[in-house]
Amino acid sequence: MRKVVSRDGTTIAYEKTGEGPPIVLLNGGFRDHTIFDPLVPELAPHCTTYVYDRRGRGESGDSPEYAVEREIEDLTAVIEAAGGESVVFAGSSGANLALEAAMAGAPITKLALHEPYFRIDGYPQPPADFLATLKALLAGDKRGEAVEYFLAELVGFTPDTIAEWRQTPLWAMNEANAHTLPYDAAICGDFKVPVQRLAPMRVPSLVVSSDATSDWLSAAARATAEALPNGWGMELPGSWHRVQTDILGRVLAGFAATR
Repeated sequence: MRKVVSRDGTTIAYEKTGEGPPIVLLNGGFRDHTIFDPLVPELAPHCTTYVYDRRGRGESGDSPEYAVEREIEDLTAVIEAAGGESVVFAGSSGANLALEAAMAGAPITKLALHEPYFRIDGYPQPPADFLATLKALLAGDKRGEAVEYFLAELVGFTPDTIAEWRQTPLWAMNEANAHTLPYDAAICGDFKVPVQRLAPMRVPSLVVSSDATSDWLSAAARATAEALPNGWGMELPGSWHRVQTDILGRVLAGFAATR
């Protein structure tokens, strides 16, 4: 992988593929850049695609003290490697991070978001001590329990669904990246759509959701699109928290190409 150095000296690893307007892909919780392996081939004929490992994951470095600002600087460093400005596509809690970066003035020309992790009134909220409990589990080296707690209290999985996930090949990555879950929780803040802070933002923003995702994720996507002054929503075929890859690729390629 290629490397770029973020503002605090942390090395961020990324891959560059394809030709055309640049688009940076930003993942959410648990995963590294490989989550986009099925999507990159759909985009590469139309866009120069940049995927990177967020700090603390894969081949990227980390720092002793975490701050959301450091991740904004990481994204900005990758955008600089992409030529100084770029479209950004981000999913899950990564969508929350991309919004924070855009509001902070990162050189994002357009923003495509997939099901950001906000909790709308009328849906169950994470416990008030969610982040503190998550950190305590990790401090006790209870990585598996931390993953289960995140999935149960934030994502809303039932014990049976978590047990099924434990049997999948991805569970090893879940536990390996468990130490970064507080990063994603910190990025989400109070889990409310920051309507007032979004009001001045003028970056063209597309918010997509799956037609088969959770009700709270659909509601969050709609509320985010409504809060963005230059935003609009789109529902696409898919499954839980995932859009059909070929369709998503066409939508993002078209979005990146239009002026």
